[in-house]
Amino acid sequence: MTSIGIIGSGFGALAVAVELKRAGHTDLRLWERSRDLGGVWRDNTYPGAGCDVPSPLYSFSYEPNPRWSRRYALQEEIHAYIRSVADKHGITPLVRFGTEAVAATWNEDSASWTVTFADGSVETVDILISAVGQLSRPVIPHIDGIDTFAGMSFHSAEWDHSFDATGKTVAVVGAGASAVQFIPHLARDAGKLLVFQRSPNFLMPKPDKPYKPIHKALFRFAPVTQRIERGGIWTIMEQFARGLDDESKVGRINRAIALRHLDQQVADPALQAKLTPDYPIGCKRILFSNEFYPALAQDHVEVVTHAVTRVTPGGVVDADGVEHAVDAIVFATGFDTQDFLESIDITGTGGQKLATQWADGAHAYLGMYVPNFPNLFVTYGPNTNLGGGSIIYMLEAQARHMRQAIDRLEAGRYSSIEVTQEAEEAYDLEISEKLEHSAWAHCENWYRHRSGRITSNWPGATLPFAKATKVLEPAAFHWA
Repeated sequence: MTSIGIIGSGFGALAVAVELKRAGHTDLRLWERSRDLGGVWRDNTYPGAGCDVPSPLYSFSYEPNPRWSRRYALQEEIHAYIRSVADKHGITPLVRFGTEAVAATWNEDSASWTVTFADGSVETVDILISAVGQLSRPVIPHIDGIDTFAGMSFHSAEWDHSFDATGKTVAVVGAGASAVQFIPHLARDAGKLLVFQRSPNFLMPKPDKPYKPIHKALFRFAPVTQRIERGGIWTIMEQFARGLDDESKVGRINRAIALRHLDQQVADPALQAKLTPDYPIGCKRILFSNEFYPALAQDHVEVVTHAVTRVTPGGVVDADGVEHAVDAIVFATGFDTQDFLESIDITGTGGQKLATQWADGAHAYLGMYVPNFPNLFVTYGPNTNLGGGSIIYMLEAQARHMRQAIDRLEAGRYSSIEVTQEAEEAYDLEISEKLEHSAWAHCENWYRHRSGRITSNWPGATLPFAKATKVLEPAAFHWA
C-alpha cells in the first residue's frame, strides 16, 4: 500500500485527499501547521472577507451546497463548507494539526520521502504532495521605523479582532483584493481613513444577492437547477478569462464596464483620476465590489497615491515627505506569492535543492511535477492560478491527474515516478510563450518573479487545463 503525505488542509489538500480516498487509497496523512483546517479561509477573517467567484462554482463539483446564503459567500460560510466536506469524506480524522513541515528529503535507496517537522519529529512516506498554496504567507513590507509605531498595527490576513476603529485615524497600506473588501467596513467606524494606494485596480460591479427560500428549495429538491446555475456561471467566467487582454473584444468590453462602474459611483473628477488604472485590463487582478468606491468617496476617507516610506511612533510618512498622524495601521500588502515551497527545505535526487532549482522562478510540468524530485506532486503549483474562473475547478483536475499517476505507479509495481527533463522543459516553453503575450506581461504585478518570469498564472480559461490533465501521458515520466 502506497503511503501518501499531504502538506496543508485547504481546498487543494482536500481536493487531492478526497480524490485519492474515493479511489481506494487509504494510507493518507495530512499535516497542518495550524489548529484547524481550511487554509486561507481559516486565516482571513477580516471584516467583509469573501470570495469573488460565485459560490456554486467555488465549490467541489461532487459536493454542491444547496444552503449557500448568497451568490458570493463570505469567509465563515466557505470555511464551514470546507469543514463539512472534510467531515463527510472522512478526511478530518486524517489531519495531524499543529504540525508544520520544515524539510523533506528524498531517499533514493528506499524511494521515499522523509519529512521533518518543526517539533523535530519525522515521518516517511512514499508520495509527498504539497498543498501549501500560493497565498499562505502574509507579507508586511520592510519600511523604516515600522517597529517604532506606538499604535496598533497588523496584516489583514492576521486581523486583530480586538481592534476598535471607532473615531480613530486609520491608515490602510494597500488597496488590493483584501482592502477592497474590508475598507467599506472600516470606513463606517473610523474617524478618518487614509488609503495608501500604489496603483488603482480595475473594479467591476459584483452581481451579488442573497438566495431566497425558493432558490434553496429548488437546489435541494431539484439539484439539476443548481447544476444549471453552475454551468451558466462557468460559461460566463470562461469568456471572462479569455478577455484578460485589452486587445480582445471581451477585454474591451470588460474595460468599458469597469470604467462605467467608476464613473457611476465616483462623481469627484480628482478622485476618479486617482482610481483610473493606466495599464491594460487584466494585467493586475480585476476586483469586484459595489461598496468600495462609495466608501472612498466619503468626506472622511482620503486616497493617498504616494507610497509609505517611513513609519514614526505616531504615524506614517509618504514619498512626498508628508507625515500623516494615525492611531492604527492595517497592512493590506498581500502574500509571498513566489514562496512555492521556499519555506520548506526540499532535497531531491543527488542532493538537489528545490529552492536552487527554482531560484529564477518556479516551474513544473502541468504545474505539478518537477524533474529531480521523484514522487513529489504539487497542487496549486506554478502557473495554475487564475485571472478569471474558479481555482476549485483547477484543483479537481490536478487531483484527478495525481490519482492517475499513483494508480499507474501501483498497478505497474513501480516505486517512483519522475517527470522527464524534456517533457517539463517543452511544457514550460509553451506556457512561457503564451504568458508573454498575455495581459500579465504588461505591468508590475504579483504574478511575476523578480527574474521576470510569470510564475503564478495559467494562460487562459480553465477548460484547456482540464483537457491537458485529463489523461496521464506515461511517456512524460520516468518510471522506476
